[in-house]
Amino acid sequence: MIIENNIQLAQYTTFRIGGRALYFCVVKNEDELVEAVGFSKKNKIPIFILGGGSNILVSDNGFTGIVIKMEIMGKEYIEKAKENADEVKVIVGAGENWDSLVEETVEKKLYGLENLSYIPGTVGATPIQNIGAYGSEAKDTIESVYVLDIKKDEYKVIKNIDCDFSYRDSMFKKEKNRYVIISVTFILNKNGKLNLEYEDLKNIKNPSLKKVREAVIDIRKRKLPDIKEYGTAGSFFKNLIVSHSKAKELLSLFPDMILHEVNDKKAKIPLAWILDHVCGFRGVRIGDVGIYKNQALVIVNYGNAKAEDINNLAQKMSKAVYEKTGINIEPEVQFVV
Repeated sequence: MIIENNIQLAQYTTFRIGGRALYFCVVKNEDELVEAVGFSKKNKIPIFILGGGSNILVSDNGFTGIVIKMEIMGKEYIEKAKENADEVKVIVGAGENWDSLVEETVEKKLYGLENLSYIPGTVGATPIQNIGAYGSEAKDTIESVYVLDIKKDEYKVIKNIDCDFSYRDSMFKKEKNRYVIISVTFILNKNGKLNLEYEDLKNIKNPSLKKVREAVIDIRKRKLPDIKEYGTAGSFFKNLIVSHSKAKELLSLFPDMILHEVNDKKAKIPLAWILDHVCGFRGVRIGDVGIYKNQALVIVNYGNAKAEDINNLAQKMSKAVYEKTGINIEPEVQFVV
């Protein structure tokens, strides 16, 4: 393993933004990971684990520690015992490309990941963010997560129930920089049920795993910018989860707004709708930074934007939403400083 100095991080992020890392290395197995973690402890510097760079905003000042690019690979499909013959356990290295995994499971006619198609990034990031789309979340299929506990210098298998999953959140986010995810184990099904609750998926004729994946990809391509063309981290903010009383208050102010029931106490408010129809942000551009023309949740680097520019626009958006609704919104993107 080679540890490099002074490496520009913009090239490793989909935002195409970010200063230099003091140290940088690529790890391809557990021994190299232990070596990199040991280097950080010896030099008393922080660690940042880099996957696909698709959900982060790196400071213009870079990162004054060691960036460990996770490239531990591997996939293993294990048939379950007779009593659970429909289930297949899938153990996947943290460095594997997420959408390639989804594509492969659909080809193998395994149910569970198809609604999460075309999400950029690596497998190791999925439990941290508890990624979700079109009525599905990563937690629905994750059995366990295999990690290196940096604090205790030991390997652990953390079961789903102990991951503290919630909307775009997990224990891995809350205990930042403690756990390095090495692999994720999913339970998929040979005879599962398609999740067609999302409005755009209800009209699929003769739905199948392949057709659901194709529909999700089509939706994402229509709503979201191509990361090959634009610098972006996708949805910059989380959707809003509010109490029923707050939801009724917002509906009285904005009768055209559509909300989704979460449970008997909470409702999900589409933040993109508020940013677009209430705050008028969709399509706004200020120099090299702007909001995507088809999706008001997405901030775009049109060329030479800095992290400071993205941050300033995000703060303007947050302020406008608070002034109009009384709600503080939270970023989905992770800030690396």
